[in-house]
Amino acid sequence: MDGVARGEQAALVALLRDRPGGMSWSEITADVLESGSALQVWEQARPATLMAVPGEDDPLGAAAEDIERWTSQGHRLLTILDAGYPARLRGIHQAPPVLFARGRLVPDEVAVSVVGSRRASDRGLQIAAHLARELVARNVTVLAGLALGIDTAAHRAALDAGGRTVAIIGTGINRAYPATNRGLQAEIGSRGLLLSQFWPDAPPQKSTFPMRNATMSGYGIATVVVEAGEQSGARIQARLAVEHGRPVILTDLVVQRNEWAKALIGRPGVHVAVRPAEVLSVIEELITESARIDAELLRLVST
Repeated sequence: MDGVARGEQAALVALLRDRPGGMSWSEITADVLESGSALQVWEQARPATLMAVPGEDDPLGAAAEDIERWTSQGHRLLTILDAGYPARLRGIHQAPPVLFARGRLVPDEVAVSVVGSRRASDRGLQIAAHLARELVARNVTVLAGLALGIDTAAHRAALDAGGRTVAIIGTGINRAYPATNRGLQAEIGSRGLLLSQFWPDAPPQKSTFPMRNATMSGYGIATVVVEAGEQSGARIQARLAVEHGRPVILTDLVVQRNEWAKALIGRPGVHVAVRPAEVLSVIEELITESARIDAELLRLVST
């Protein structure tokens, strides 16, 4: 990475830490996207002085040092201005200003979220694993949040089938949560892709998991909710996916047991599937449509 790009990354990290004028992360992200330069936003918010104040920290220098340290730990930092930042994710309102990645990034990746309850039934776990294997057979990336239950079953089945899986986690990338999935997290980072939108050592917090769900929705082309409860994080992701204009597929397990799922029926892009074959049929249609849209965008760009 050249010096200009590294300077832009350092400026964005410094902005997120300093939050000049009490700006929120979303406000900083919006200003940086509008400007096209984190350095420009930083210079407007923190005009340079003629002489450094003795004993005062250099925020840009500190940010650059941290980026070097994160890189030495094997992490890749992506800012929302970087070319490698996932294009679909950049298009949602809740797009994270920074991502920490471990593993292989795939441009324009076609991924489907397979999510659901941590306390899943045997049938739910079987459905999740079956769907993951079938997605792999169709060269679709299996996306989940590394939680216990449905997420773990989907990740594990995708890896065992020799496919690709992406885990978007609700902690910093140096953390493992739940601890029982530490080995699975390392395997995904080695064979697939691990993504976090939080500082590398950030612990799990109640607020981080809904943020993670928004990122999962934005990253994929659709969300499949296999099994969930009334207060499940999958419920949050389903609602966000509708907001993002991403299709949502609810199994009969979800619809039968949840009022929130019944309330989503009839909303644009919401599908109900009784059998796994119906889920896969909808996904195949979405893949075809996604490929058509990508081809059309490529044609428009090249003309």
